[in-house]
Amino acid sequence: MTALIVSKDGTIEYMNKTYQYILGKREEDVIGKYIGDITPESRTLSVIKNGKAIVGYNWSINGYTMIACALPLIRNDEVCGCFAYSLFMDVLDAQDLVENIMRELNMYKEEVRNLHAARYSFADIVGRTPVIEEIKSLAEKAAEHPSITVLINGESGTGKELFAQAIHGVSNRSRMPFIRVNCAAIPEHLLEAELFGYEEGAFTGAKKGGSPGKFELAHGGTIFLDEIGEMSLAMQSKLLVFLQEREFERLGGHKTIRVNVRVIAATNRNLEEMISQKQFREDLFYRLNVLTLEIPPLRERIQDIPLIVEYFMPQLNLELKTRVSGISDEALAMLSQYSWPGNIRELVNALQRAMLLADMGNYPTITTKQLRFMKVVNPGEKAIASNTLKSLMRDYEKNILVQALAETKNNKAMAADILDIDVSSLYKKMKQYGLSVENA
Repeated sequence: MTALIVSKDGTIEYMNKTYQYILGKREEDVIGKYIGDITPESRTLSVIKNGKAIVGYNWSINGYTMIACALPLIRNDEVCGCFAYSLFMDVLDAQDLVENIMRELNMYKEEVRNLHAARYSFADIVGRTPVIEEIKSLAEKAAEHPSITVLINGESGTGKELFAQAIHGVSNRSRMPFIRVNCAAIPEHLLEAELFGYEEGAFTGAKKGGSPGKFELAHGGTIFLDEIGEMSLAMQSKLLVFLQEREFERLGGHKTIRVNVRVIAATNRNLEEMISQKQFREDLFYRLNVLTLEIPPLRERIQDIPLIVEYFMPQLNLELKTRVSGISDEALAMLSQYSWPGNIRELVNALQRAMLLADMGNYPTITTKQLRFMKVVNPGEKAIASNTLKSLMRDYEKNILVQALAETKNNKAMAADILDIDVSSLYKKMKQYGLSVENA
């Protein structure tokens, strides 16, 4: 049995292992690629173009003969893609095949809907300190008003996307897409096409038929613009026009496209300071700043660390295949004495390492022994002079990069995965700290 899901622009979103085997290709060779470049079977494109199903047809490839159906996927009364399904059966059994396909189609429709669904809810935001309870309450209020823009401020690793997904997940937009865009990870000359899409021939290498942008894909749902402070002034102007008019034209196009989408933006930078330095548009700031969430750093909610540890340990046991049942009071105290410049992301990374060390040593719980790699700040040293904080943060980030590259034997993709950043962001950081891209 083969199964295939293709998006509106002909991009392969899903292909099962059987289909990959028949084509002689790996998953990374097909996912995200244009269907016409991967397989000669073109009925999926016809279905997307005409919006009409093609049921019970025969087709052959690489010596295999199959009976298949290609069915349009509909969202908001518009074709958003195609689902194709084939079985190796005799032509006389075509009717049974069609009935089986129709029974399973709903399952695949649900899978398509979940491709861009929010993964987190307010239940995943752990903490009982007054500051975090207040922020959660404000975020829940934001969810009740699905049209207003939200600006989320916070240091890296504090969980800004977690709040964005939670807001989307409980709003009346929850059954529609949640689309994340990292503004810092996309080169400036590509960001406009990424956000607003492009038409065929808009630039060298543009796909045949063009491609929808993230705003189109988020129609009816939420678009999360992460690291908005990294956006160029020129791109800020285009975003401002969209927020004012709620319409745009694709790059190289002339047709006006209107979308209904909530915008949530996030940054770890001081936008008001950037405005005074002419690095961020003041009018865009006010458009985004309808409701602001200030996410506190972990060092300002140390009391929540035991709850956060309790929340993540069962998940990490499953992920790491470890059997660590708890953590000692002394180890918790040690975690509470640390300043956590990387916030919750760093805490989870420390937990992962400690749990692996405990499991390797057959310890049932995490003790201070498994946390020896941490450089704990003594209570008397916590007050760091403001003029040295930036340099301390830079040194810490550089050390983490070096450590991740060393642990992965200079495998950039694995290091980026450990650090939970894009590979392009890893390269950017390596250049920033003078680390050799070739031999780091």
